[in-house]
Amino acid sequence: MLSSGIKVIADNIRLLLDGLGNTLMIAIVALLISMISGFGFGILRMSKNKVVKFFTDIYLEAFRIIPLMVWLFSFFFFLPRLLHINLPGEAVAILVFSMWGTAEMGDIVRGALESLSKGQLEAGLSVGLSKIQLFFYIQLPQAIRRIIPGAISLATRMIKTTSLVVLIGVVDVIKRGQQIIERTKESFWIYAFLFLLFFIICYPLSLLSKKLETMRVS
Repeated sequence: MLSSGIKVIADNIRLLLDGLGNTLMIAIVALLISMISGFGFGILRMSKNKVVKFFTDIYLEAFRIIPLMVWLFSFFFFLPRLLHINLPGEAVAILVFSMWGTAEMGDIVRGALESLSKGQLEAGLSVGLSKIQLFFYIQLPQAIRRIIPGAISLATRMIKTTSLVVLIGVVDVIKRGQQIIERTKESFWIYAFLFLLFFIICYPLSLLSKKLETMRVS
């Protein structure tokens, strides 16, 4: 039984790794976009303007309340029909994950910036620093140390959540696994290998996030 399972995986390893490459491509591209747009969104969330605060709160809560599966279906099935365009599944996946990542990253950035001591900001203003200088010389360097653990945790969640893209026809590692199972009927070994792949990728990231968080607190 073990030898047959190993043979099935060995015979299909290239297909599985090809699907894994697509999974990682979607996650990495969406994460890079999220890091950039999320930083701007986090700064917007600190605005004292009630209109800006209202819309940024609505955006964040929309992605926290509505499941990502619903967002994927909406953008894949309804948006192309509404705009009369054809969007491939990969593009839809990157778009939705980027929007979700922007919301989550923005909240991480906001939390990091708001956690800084008010005394440091007042001291910076008292010595004549402008608000821009205050941000780049005092707030940003300290905030980055607080942002990194949360960003790594978000990367882990994004990699795991990419398994949903199979629902809109994207050929990722889960889809490749299902195709192989349909052909070989070896569901146990294929899913065990998929479990191992995700564990190898996500567990070190999870440990790194916890380590950095512990170092920040200490």
